[in-house]
Amino acid sequence: MAGAGERRFGLLGRTLAHSWSPAIHARLGSAPYALFEREPQDVADFVRNGGWRGLNVTIPYKRRAFELADETSARARRLGVANTLVRRDDGSILADNTDLAGFAWMLDAFCRRELGGAAARVLDGERVLVLGSGGASKAVVAALTDVGARACVISRSGADGYEGLVERHADACLVVNTTPVGMFPACPASPLAEGQIESLAGLKGVLDVVYNPLRTGICLAAERAHVPAESGLAMLVAQAALSAELFLGRAVPDEVIADTLAWLGRTTANVLLIGMPGVGKTSAGRALARLVGRPFVDLDDAVNLQCGMSARELLSRHGEDAFRRAETKVAAEHGRRSGLVVACGGGIVTRPENYPLLHQNGTIVLLRRPLSQLSLAGRPLSQACGLERLEHERSGLYASWADVTLDCTGSAGSDARALRRLLGL
Repeated sequence: MAGAGERRFGLLGRTLAHSWSPAIHARLGSAPYALFEREPQDVADFVRNGGWRGLNVTIPYKRRAFELADETSARARRLGVANTLVRRDDGSILADNTDLAGFAWMLDAFCRRELGGAAARVLDGERVLVLGSGGASKAVVAALTDVGARACVISRSGADGYEGLVERHADACLVVNTTPVGMFPACPASPLAEGQIESLAGLKGVLDVVYNPLRTGICLAAERAHVPAESGLAMLVAQAALSAELFLGRAVPDEVIADTLAWLGRTTANVLLIGMPGVGKTSAGRALARLVGRPFVDLDDAVNLQCGMSARELLSRHGEDAFRRAETKVAAEHGRRSGLVVACGGGIVTRPENYPLLHQNGTIVLLRRPLSQLSLAGRPLSQACGLERLEHERSGLYASWADVTLDCTGSAGSDARALRRLLGL
């Protein structure tokens, strides 16, 4: 067992390769923080005898952590599971649960920002649809109950199912997804059928406890319906901050939570460069990736790897449709990942289905420069169609897809530095 003065923190789970918890806790001060992957038969010995001071616990071990503790908090007993364990100075283990409070923090911040007031005021007596009936659902329902909302649990196996949802709950003001539908890598996907979000006439907001991708399928559907939405990154950071308070024995200020959330959003979001052929997406992207220490992907190169031939060969042998299908496939593969710099082909915007694939987990940046400065060399579509025609056909699409725009400064290096400043990287 670790000595009373040893401060060793971490996350206990079965598969943790993509966890962001170490980076979050490093900023919150609860470090060193490690990932502890354990098989079910090893959990009891690790919890009781492992050399740790504070643990976060994720699925599938939250119930087991609750059972193995010497003492449980009221919050943990309310939900019957624990996501935080603290080894006290006498060696005993306290089980707590910060999921409820983490969602409550996210809910209140969302209501204040998007709905004009504290959750307890704007949701009092209002119907809220909670998709899913698992462990996360219980925490969400408890938080909603605490602010006076009428939580209606929608599940495939329960009495209140997805079929006929719109007719039964037309007055719902909020939808919260607690299912894993839409979670990386099966993204973007939504637990609701096409058109259901748009058909909820009284809907004022959509929340998702899934945090990867940054914009889940249900959040993208809400965006299309012009309904405010947020995925679960805020809940992830808020519950981590509450765990850090238990680990460290001191409060984490709200501004630290907000700063950590903003930093994590910038860090995990892809940077996706779009623009006319020859504008400099590849060279600027490579320079930016080197500058900020991120992996770089050129989607034309990714098509080459997938098809065994260059984009130019694919276009000449099989036509533009075949190239666009291959481009969409690699856009889906890389668009769902995190923390990349991606140079997209000039025609990526010609297929509407590519937009959610890129938008779900990134910031789309439009690069612009005068047509007279664009090269036609090695660009068969530009040569065949002409730059003026391509610009006429695509300029509106580029503008509608872009989150930010950069007028190129003259060199790849200076463009990269400008992008770093623009995006706060």
